[in-house]
This record gives sequence, C-alpha cells and structure tokens, in this order.
Amino acid sequence: MLAMIKRNLLLYFRDRSGVFFSLLGALISFILYLVFLKQNMLTSWQRVPHAKLLLDTWLIGGTLSITGITTTLTSLSLMVNDKEKHVTADLELTDAGPFRLFTSYLCSATIIGTLMQAVMLIIMWGNFYLTDGVTLGSSTVGKVLGLMVISSLLATMVNAVIISGVHAVNTLNKLGTIVGTAAGFLVGTYMPIGILPTFAQDLVKFVPGSYVAALYRQYLMAGNLKTAFAGNWIARTHFEQLMGVRLNWSTLLTHPETYRIMGLILIGATALAFGPVWVRLHRQHQSIQER
Repeated sequence: MLAMIKRNLLLYFRDRSGVFFSLLGALISFILYLVFLKQNMLTSWQRVPHAKLLLDTWLIGGTLSITGITTTLTSLSLMVNDKEKHVTADLELTDAGPFRLFTSYLCSATIIGTLMQAVMLIIMWGNFYLTDGVTLGSSTVGKVLGLMVISSLLATMVNAVIISGVHAVNTLNKLGTIVGTAAGFLVGTYMPIGILPTFAQDLVKFVPGSYVAALYRQYLMAGNLKTAFAGNWIARTHFEQLMGVRLNWSTLLTHPETYRIMGLILIGATALAFGPVWVRLHRQHQSIQER
C-alpha cells in the first residue's frame, strides 16, 4: 500500500497546473480579502481594538478550511481517472487488492490536504506578518498543525462519498468548480456567516468545513479576542456568532461540542465511503464460495 501512496503523491505533485488549480479556491478567497473585503470589514469593526489582527486571522482560518476541501478533492480525481482508464482493474489484481487500493487513495489525499494547508498557512502568515505584524505562538501553531491533519482526513472522507458516483474526470472537474465556489460562502470566508440569509446559515450547519473553519478561528484568534473584548462578553459573543468563530446551535458551540460533531460526521462519512468497497468484496467472497 505504501507503494501506491507514493505513486499517488508523485502523480499529484508532478502535475503543477493541477496543484495550482487545487489551491485556486483558497487563493481566490485570500486575494478577494486583500483587494476588496479587508478595508470594508475594517471600517465595520474600526471601534474594536486590534481589528486588523482579528480579521487577518479570521481569514486565515476560513481559507485553510477551503484548502483542505479543494486539495483533497483534486487528489481524489486520480481515483476517478484510474477508473475511467480501467487502471483500477489492473491495480486490484496486485497484492494490494481493492480495499488497500481504495485506502491508499484516501491516505494520499489526506497527506496532500495537510501539506497544502501548511503551504497556504506559510503564504498567508508571511504576508500578514510583513503587512500587519501578525504573529502566532508555538502553542497555536501546534494546535493548527494538528487540526490540519483532522481537517484533511474529514474532507477526504466526505469528498470520497461525494465522488463515489462519479466515473468521468470531466464531470469531477465541473463538480470541483462548484464545490470550490460554494465552500468559500459556506465556511464564511467570502462573507461572514452571520450576514448570510437564514436558509444559508442553516445550511452551513451541515457543511463539515464550517466546523473546521470555526476551530481554526478559535485557535488563531484566541489571544486577540481576549484583548479586543476584555470584560465585554456580550460584544464578544455577538462577534463570534456573526463571524463564524463559533457556530450557533441554539447556543454557541464549545470546543468539545464542535469536535464531537466533526467526529460523528467523520464516522458517518467513513462508513459511507468504505461501505460500497466492503459490499463488493463480500459479494466476491460469496461468489467464490458458491463455486
């Protein structure tokens, strides 16, 4: 299986244009913020101390979530490409077998998602450090890096379920465009979640990436939130709800509650992703026994 993971990683990173386009959704949100959104948002929150630092780290959190979604989806396109060209049938005849082959695609997608999130973090943090003096403590960086792995795994499983019925790369490319665009709105990066229509705010609660973005923001913004809203819990709660720092399920979700919801989504997505593979193997086993 390690050989298959290595193959998948090499094929992904050799396609430089594919790597770029897998980051395009995240880059668009970053550029839109710098060119159009930043000044308007600063004007809206100009009375809040350290508003620039708050908004910069808010943007980083949302963009990292988008990166995990789009890069894992692009990585999984190799699985669709192999099916379309009937490469999968040949690979399944090797020692890896269908189960390990499918797992190798998921593992490589998770690794790619984690690496590309790290790249985007370096790009954004470097920019904001030079322009606005944004700094991140070692503890914060450690938590963010750990969340990158969880984020990539979650995005990989969800994307694997989404593309389970896709058998053509062209179809997947169109789907990727839709997912990349929708992700920017549904994780609250193109605009704050709190100003979306009520229907869209309810829809956000069913998007795994929105919970990931919320956790990123809580880690990245923790110190600045304490400073900006010292002693003003009501204003802080309003800001966190409006900006998607914490999602609202009758009350704002805590860290453990957010992780529990992500865990349930991950378990469900894993079952749905591996279910068809297990069923196919089970039928093959029964067929062999009947012979």
